[in-house]
Amino acid sequence: MTAKNVIEAYFLAFNNGDVDGMLECLSEDVAHHVNEGQVRTGKAAFAAFCEHMNRCYREHLDNMVIFEAEDGTRGAAEFVVNGTYLATDEGLPEAHGQTYKLPAGSFFSLENNKITRVVTYYNLADWTKQVSA
Repeated sequence: MTAKNVIEAYFLAFNNGDVDGMLECLSEDVAHHVNEGQVRTGKAAFAAFCEHMNRCYREHLDNMVIFEAEDGTRGAAEFVVNGTYLATDEGLPEAHGQTYKLPAGSFFSLENNKITRVVTYYNLADWTKQVSA
């Protein structure tokens, strides 16, 4: 299995709302670098993050391009997030079903066909503007 295959499986699970499928792609001690947030370590922390996100947001990713390093230890993906803001997230604007569309990217480290690091970036100011309009 290549890094690209693992990353594809991770995002397929994401788009299918399959948190268990996402967790299967991760190492036990995965480091999850949250956009504008703290690093969360381990599958349990990642699962809790997903539970929170699924309560507040419904998202589907498209226009995805996946890259991988020749040695298979790192990868990246660029994509567009198509979302709906379902429930107010603490410290953010009030939710009332607003939709948004954002370019975003994720970076990965991999070892033994498991993701050991996930870093995702998007423009929070752009998201805030879209859901505040």
